Amino acid sequence: MSAAQLFRCCFRSIFRSRMRSLLTSLGIIIGVGSVIIMLAVGEGAQKAIEERIAGMGTNLLQIMPRRMMFRNSPPGGALPRSNRLTKSDLQKIKAESGYARAISGAMGRTVTAVGLEGSASVQVMGLEPDFLIIRNWELAQGSFFGEEDLSARNRVAVLGQTTAANLYGGGSQALGQQLRLGNNHFTVIGILEKRGLAGSQDQDDIIMVPLDTAMYRLGNSSDVGTIYMSVVSKEYMEAAQREAELILREAHRLGETDTADFEIMNSADLIDMASETSRSLTVLLAAIAGVSLLVGGIGIMNIMLVSVTERTREIGIRMAVGARKRDILLQFLSESVLLSLLGGLIGIGAAALACRILSALAIPTAINPLIVAAAAIFAVMVGIFFGFYPARKAAQLYPIDALRYE
Repeated sequence: MSAAQLFRCCFRSIFRSRMRSLLTSLGIIIGVGSVIIMLAVGEGAQKAIEERIAGMGTNLLQIMPRRMMFRNSPPGGALPRSNRLTKSDLQKIKAESGYARAISGAMGRTVTAVGLEGSASVQVMGLEPDFLIIRNWELAQGSFFGEEDLSARNRVAVLGQTTAANLYGGGSQALGQQLRLGNNHFTVIGILEKRGLAGSQDQDDIIMVPLDTAMYRLGNSSDVGTIYMSVVSKEYMEAAQREAELILREAHRLGETDTADFEIMNSADLIDMASETSRSLTVLLAAIAGVSLLVGGIGIMNIMLVSVTERTREIGIRMAVGARKRDILLQFLSESVLLSLLGGLIGIGAAALACRILSALAIPTAINPLIVAAAAIFAVMVGIFFGFYPARKAAQLYPIDALRYE
């Protein structure tokens, strides 16, 4: 039997019982579709996490005070106390770091802001001009504060889009207006580009003021909450992190064996950690979804065994007119593979449609062509594995017994 005749015969047998063939393939359809969807959602989530962390800044190091515990804790438990990063620490890192592209100190506090349209509780960040470079922020209107604003502790402010809308009705209306933060009056000199949500946090609900102004006019403190450092290249991240650690150890007079009173977060490490977690969860979900492929394979084996029983007389007639055992084996095995392959293709189409719907619902998905190809190949392998036994059983029938079968 030629290949063309074989496939014509297989298609004829499959489409003779369309509903049963569809129900037989349903396990494969669900299995392939669910595996692709799970992996697409996992990969989409992983990319979203990577983009979100990358959006924090290019090659970013964040230096923060380490939260410590009192050695002699009270009966109720250890009391936390915060160590300090000071303006002198910031200046020392700026002066001695050889890998930094841009450095900015930052301190934040929640303040009641009052504008023309009302008041709101807003996160106010005291920053330096390099912060825009470090975090890849851009201005939509106006200008950002400069070094002279820092040294003079000028009361100028840059607003996020949400804050501008809440306090003034929009960015255009806010420029040049007076803004009251606590007991201090500021002039709005710029409006930031829209950034959107970072998880559940609205990045546009923010006010930026010069660091020194925030420290001495709003906070009355010489402490810096965080030091942001953008490294010149990704390959120097570890060296820059080690260098910053040595600079601060020297500034804080810490020995080699002393526990650091600060901690340094590396954006590359955060991406790797988040990606590894997301990847592990995706593999777990895909493995669970893959069980339905095995269930679908068992369903195919069951129906093919029923089909062999129903077509015993047909098998006997084929053998009587010259069909060899190999021809019978190939026919039933091809039908099994074709059922699995058709189920796999339908499952791929259903998964693509489902991913489009999920993307429209703001759930990130990313279909990997290699995963699609692997799912199709796996569906064929399921057809071969679970179809071989029924096909072999059909090929081993004796022609005389098969012709006598009623």
